[in-house]
Formats: sequence, structure tokens, C-alpha cells
Amino acid sequence: MKRISATMIGAAFALAAASASATTSAEDFKTTSTYGDYLAARHAATEHDMADASELYLSALKDDPTNTDLQGRAFYYTLAAGKIEDTIDLAESIIKAKPNDPAARLTLAIYNMRRRDYSEARTHIAQSSKGPFTSLTLILLDAWAAEGAGDTDTALKDIDQVTAQGGTAQLAAIHRALLLDFAGRTAEADTAYRAVLSDNAVNPRIFDSYGRFLERNGRQPEAKQLYEQSLSESALEPIARLGLKRIANGHKPDPLIEGPNDGAGDALFGMAAALPDKTSTDIAILYLRLALYLSPDLDLAKIILADKFESLEKYEDAISVYRDIDLDTPYGPAAAVQVAVDEGRLNQNDKAISDLKELSRARPNDIAVWTALGDAYRTADKWPEAADAYDRAIKTLKTPSANDWPLYFARGVALERAKTWDAAEADLQTALKLSPDQPSVLNYLGYTWVDQGKNLPQALAMLEKARQLSPFDGYIIDSVGWAYYRLGKYDIAVKALEDAVLLVPGDPTINDHLGDAYWKAGRKLDAHFQWSHALAFGPDATEKPKIEKKLQDSMSVVQNKGG
Repeated sequence: MKRISATMIGAAFALAAASASATTSAEDFKTTSTYGDYLAARHAATEHDMADASELYLSALKDDPTNTDLQGRAFYYTLAAGKIEDTIDLAESIIKAKPNDPAARLTLAIYNMRRRDYSEARTHIAQSSKGPFTSLTLILLDAWAAEGAGDTDTALKDIDQVTAQGGTAQLAAIHRALLLDFAGRTAEADTAYRAVLSDNAVNPRIFDSYGRFLERNGRQPEAKQLYEQSLSESALEPIARLGLKRIANGHKPDPLIEGPNDGAGDALFGMAAALPDKTSTDIAILYLRLALYLSPDLDLAKIILADKFESLEKYEDAISVYRDIDLDTPYGPAAAVQVAVDEGRLNQNDKAISDLKELSRARPNDIAVWTALGDAYRTADKWPEAADAYDRAIKTLKTPSANDWPLYFARGVALERAKTWDAAEADLQTALKLSPDQPSVLNYLGYTWVDQGKNLPQALAMLEKARQLSPFDGYIIDSVGWAYYRLGKYDIAVKALEDAVLLVPGDPTINDHLGDAYWKAGRKLDAHFQWSHALAFGPDATEKPKIEKKLQDSMSVVQNKGG
């Protein structure tokens, strides 16, 4: 399915979104305390603290229940916080003032589907205003509501309308296959599934559903072939492995869509997943919340929802969602790893390491777990432990490929920091053999050689290649300049290091290097000022006294220049 524009989906929550951006003054509220809650709620909303914004807007609304601005905001942020049932009274109030409000009608339709009152759900769908995006959403929901009411023919007619929306043929094909499978129309479902799978962009949900379809219908050899052919595709690999495990154990799976609400939840999830990542994150969160209200076990929606929270840097919210995914499901291990990653982002490194160590005991052959543990140790500057974790990850590889270069690079860096240079050098060279055009590897190995005063011509060639590949990376250009400095080509070194300082002006090492190059090029006063900059930018404890000595030694020269 093509990505959907933010302006199209914005229509789905027209009232709430408009209210949430309105300008409101103190005179619009009955009490000062209400206005205080309102201001606090707006701040929480700005920080994407959905639960706090919801609570504060609801509190303000209690004191001023007829304020339509507060009503819209409370509705919007309570939905975003995932408290769907707390929005129902608000939605009812909204449609009294505006009977065809799309956001309120959509919410009430979904609420009634959750209660399996499909007739009432369809009534709300029919009474909603229609726009480019809302029409698409409502058609899919109506299809699954009609199926819930036992009217498969009407459901299929709804699906036929989806293709008329433009650019949505794949979406229609997906839901036709899912709906025919659920309705028990096996031959038609098989044809529909094959039509979707012929598309190069395979949808993990449809892949999972078709595999289960084959297994349930006694076609295990076909299912096994489908799974085995997909083990190399990262998005499908966890599903394929679980399917192969079922077949080996003789277990038949449940259908992916066990009820109309699962189908409707899948539709809402698909809409959210198709949105641009940055321009409509809040709206995507709303759709994912609604999807999970209808289909609480839709783990892929949880993955996307947590990812949306991560894009907003709401890591605690992301962790809460990830923890709701069972470890034994296809996405469970990845979610558990991501919990630790987010703990690291919250500076909870010890907790991240503890969680990953426990996970590694449960999944000793999981490369992602060992890699994440290595990253966590690296963040904590525990270099020997990081190298050991990366070593365990590398041992799980059968035949290293070009895509495995980051593991060797990571272990090489950890070994170098742990002062085990020979092993580190071997890993860095292996990383380059696997993928010769990686600027970060070229830079790290080349700079280390320069710093050690060895292989200088080869190091310079590598660093110039890195600069060509990444011409605006100030750290790489610093390495190039330092290589020229070590080769005694001071004028060239000055030019490169000046470029590096322009790109990374506040780095103490680069400023120190430029000071050294100025000094050798005979620009003594410039060198003194550059070392002063380096000292002001906070060099580490080992470099600080060296820079202070250079400043002290250069003082007499500077004073003579001044005089």
C-alpha cells in the first residue's frame, strides 16, 4: 500500500485536531484553576505526554463541561492515551453538536464493534461525514462489521469500493483474502492470497495468514516451502521460523483473523503503518490505539506503536508497549531487545545489561541479543565485556556476508579500546574485506595507524577514500589532516584541519590538531589561540595537561609576537 498523506488522515480527526491547535484565552474558562489545568495540559501535549494531557484536560472539563474546546482536546488526547472507553461519553456529546463528526463517529463505531454490536457500528459508519481518507477507513470497517453481522456478500461489495479510492488496490486485495478466509470460502481465499503474494512487497501479516491457511487446510508441504523460501527476508524470518516449528511439532495454528474485530484492527493498523513517519506521528498513534482496542493481540501494531513513541523520544511509553509482547511470539525477542535499547537511551545501562544477560540465557543463539548486549556494554565503556558479547554474536554466524561488517567493526572497536590491538586490527580489516566502502571503518583503522605512526601512506589512502565517500564528516577530515601532519605536509594538513573545525567547531581534539599544524606551519599565534579553544572545549583528562603544556611553552613566542 502506498504511503498516505498526513492531510488526508487529518480529516479523520478534524474536530479534535482543530480543537487541539486552537488559541484559547483565560476569558474562555469559568475558573482560574480550569485555566491552570488547561495550560498544564497544553504543555503535556507539546511534550507528547498523552496520558498527562488527557488527565489534565478531563480535569479542566469537569469544571467547565460545556466548553467545546476542552471537550475536543480531552477527546483527542484521551484517545491518544489509549483510554478508548473513557472517550465514549465525549464522543456522544460531540455528535449532539455535530452529528456527522468523523472522529466521534469512528470512535463510536469501533466501540460498538468491540461489543459485537455490528448493526450499531454500521449505523455510526453510515452517519459519518466522508473525506478522502475517512471514506477508505469507514469502508474497510463497514466490510468487517457486515461480516460480523453475517453478511459476507455486502462485506465483499465494500471491499470492491476500496479500489475506487485510488492507489489502494493492494489494500483491497489484502482484506479480500483475509475476509474470504475468515468466511470459510477456501478456494476463493486461496486465489486471493496468491494474488497478494505475487506482489513483490510482501506484507508480513498476509504472509503469516496464508501460511496458517495452508497449515490449517492440510497443505503442510506447501506451507513449509513458503516458510523456507522466506528465511532470508528479515521481516518474514520470525514468522517463518515459528511456522516451521509448528509443522515439525505437528501443531495446527489458529487463523490469524479469528473474528471481524481482528480484521477491522488489521485495517486500522494498515492505515497507521502507511503514514509518513514524522509528519503524522500523533495521528498514527490514534489509529494504532484503536486497532489494539479491537485486536489486543496484534503484536505488529504494538511494534509500530512503540516505534512511534521512540520517534517522539518517549522511551518509557515505548518500553511499556514492548513489554506487552509475549517472548514466544514472532516479534517477542525483537521487542525484548528493544526494551533494553530504550533502557540505555534512558541512561539505565545497568538495567539494560541485566535484562539482556537474562535474555541471552533464554536465547543463547540469538545474534540480535548478543549484539544488543555488546552495544549496552559499549555504552557503559565496558570494553572487554563488549568484545566478549560481540564475539558470541559472531560465533552464531555460519558464513559471514557483506551485511555482517558492523559486527566485526564493533568487536574491533571494543578490542582496540580494551588495548588488544592485534585482534582489533584483524577485525577491522575483516570488516573492510566484507564491505570495502564503509567510511567509518576506513576512518577508524586509518586514524589508528596514523596515531601509531605506522602504514602512513596506506592509512592516508584509506582516509582520502573515506573523505570521498563522506565529504562532510568533520571527524574523517580531521583524520585526513592528521595523516598529512604525520607525513610532514603541514600546509596541506592545515587546510584539511581548518575544514574539519568548520564542520565540528566544538571538538577539542580537532582544535588541538589544528593548533599543532599551525605551529609546524609557522603560524605560532594562530596555534596558541587554537590550543586555547581546545582547552576551553573540555578535552579528556589525558589530553588536558598536554594542551596546557603547549600553551605554556608557546606563551613567550606569543608575547614576542604581540610586542
